[in-house]
Amino acid sequence: MNILKNIRNFSIIAHIDHGKSTIADRLIEYCGAVDPRDMQSQLLDSMDIERERGITIKSQTVRLEYKAKDGNTYILNLVDTPGHVDFAYEVNRSLAACEASLLVVDASQGVEAQTIANAYQAVDNNHEIIIVLNKIDLPAADPERVIEQIEEVIGIDAQDAIFASAKSGEGVEEILESIVHKCPAPKGGELEAPLCALLVDAWYDSYLGVIILIRVVDGTIKKGTKIRMIANKSVHHIDAVGIFTPKKKYVDSLQAGQLGFFTASIKEVADCKIGDTIVEDRNANPRILSGFKPNLPVVFCGLYPSDTKEFEKLKDSLSKLKLNDSSFEYEMETSSALGLGFRCGFLGLLHLEIIQERLEREFNLDIVTTAPSVIYHIHTSKQEVVEIHNPASMPDPSNIKYIEEPWIKATIIVPDEYLGAIMELCVEKRGIQLDHSYLGKRSMLTYKLPLNEIVLDFYDKLKSFSRGYASFDWHMLGYEVGELVKLTVLINGNSVDALSIIVPKEKAEFRGRELCKKLKELIPRQLYQIAIQAAVGGKIVARENISALRKDVTAKCYGGDITRKRKLLEKQKAGKKRMKTIGNIEIPKSAFIKALKI
Repeated sequence: MNILKNIRNFSIIAHIDHGKSTIADRLIEYCGAVDPRDMQSQLLDSMDIERERGITIKSQTVRLEYKAKDGNTYILNLVDTPGHVDFAYEVNRSLAACEASLLVVDASQGVEAQTIANAYQAVDNNHEIIIVLNKIDLPAADPERVIEQIEEVIGIDAQDAIFASAKSGEGVEEILESIVHKCPAPKGGELEAPLCALLVDAWYDSYLGVIILIRVVDGTIKKGTKIRMIANKSVHHIDAVGIFTPKKKYVDSLQAGQLGFFTASIKEVADCKIGDTIVEDRNANPRILSGFKPNLPVVFCGLYPSDTKEFEKLKDSLSKLKLNDSSFEYEMETSSALGLGFRCGFLGLLHLEIIQERLEREFNLDIVTTAPSVIYHIHTSKQEVVEIHNPASMPDPSNIKYIEEPWIKATIIVPDEYLGAIMELCVEKRGIQLDHSYLGKRSMLTYKLPLNEIVLDFYDKLKSFSRGYASFDWHMLGYEVGELVKLTVLINGNSVDALSIIVPKEKAEFRGRELCKKLKELIPRQLYQIAIQAAVGGKIVARENISALRKDVTAKCYGGDITRKRKLLEKQKAGKKRMKTIGNIEIPKSAFIKALKI
């Protein structure tokens, strides 16, 4: 009996807030995978941070059993995916394990930037795409207009789109029937062939070690199987295999075409490479899967423990997070201001925030975060090309021939009433307009922008200027020469490397003044004057002073000769001078990010 013909592997993709997690909830509920008493919203969003923010961060899987109208029972492997642009890598990874996608589009909002990006990813993976128009019960829903948008902008036929409401459950049965009849069964899987599986995801469990999510392409995997991971040739014995229903459920085996997990008492993070091929150790000539191309980090910042004694704890915590998020990179670095820490790479600012918050919540760490930066290509006078993502590593200006910075192509969809404000924002960020078209009462803008202008606050400002209605997606274009300089912050003459930034030459003086003003607000007053300066090379471009807290040393002098008071004041002045030279300025940890959001 060919069990493959009754298996369907599919992802749910959509722009953020278009309802994919709620659609997943309704499918789980309809198939009876969860006891009604245990049912809750965002069932597949297992992290507290996902529930609080109302977003999906990690892709999650669940196996459903559905008895279709044709009388057959089908195994449906559902993968819920994130919608935010920073987690496009999670989407890419999930699609590689499936044959089809449910493209969920809000029937009132219509096509958004991430809708387009996700649809193209599904097309690139040769997926069968089923279009679901969600939220059709809203008064503002206009399904016919949205169908036209999908066909015009994305270029795929939407006439068979399913009208649904994840809130009420309308259209859920039609979605399931479409999955059964339109999604292809897993292709080419052979049960009798040697084991070949794709490592889709992995996470750490303090009791079981590393839990690995796989898509079995050929053969069977079960308890006791001796497997080999192709990337580093590590060999392990399988302790247990299982599926998610969505709770962990152990099974006898996983066969070709199926999604599930296994444990093998793996303790080393380095043993698990996302996209790796897993085979039986005895197979001398295994089939090697192409995996999928990882998204490289584009935003970098320093993470330091606020208490230097917690360095080892931070190191261990980062290794465990790295296992669960392979798009996150880190390496050790030292800062004269902050001590030992790590230079970390992320896919975007939200990705950075999530990692920082997970470190604080899940590992109880107090973290200092430095200014986000991007990778620059420094061409030296010795004909060398040096890659830097930490401004503190920038060579001496006399040795620099020119600097190249990364540029992106951004797609922004915004209602016409906010168009002017968004175009001004893009110009302010050194943007170059490439295209402008209309989607009904909304504009679709295409801009070329320098990446270092968008990593800090562009997304926040975009949402603020459009009252939350603008959507944004981007991808890398390449590197171009830029007039860039290193802006250094000095506190009482000492360089604070954690506050150094690379800025366009024409904006250096303005950024320096704003940075000094902001630091003046953030650094508490001391018993001596603090000088805050911004410098480009050896030239000071801005300065602010924080006046000393004055202690009245003459308060207890009741009368007496004026020389007595003068002696006390001179003594205080000498003491302040000593403090200024040896004093260690306390900069609040929040200042490192707040100061740079200017």
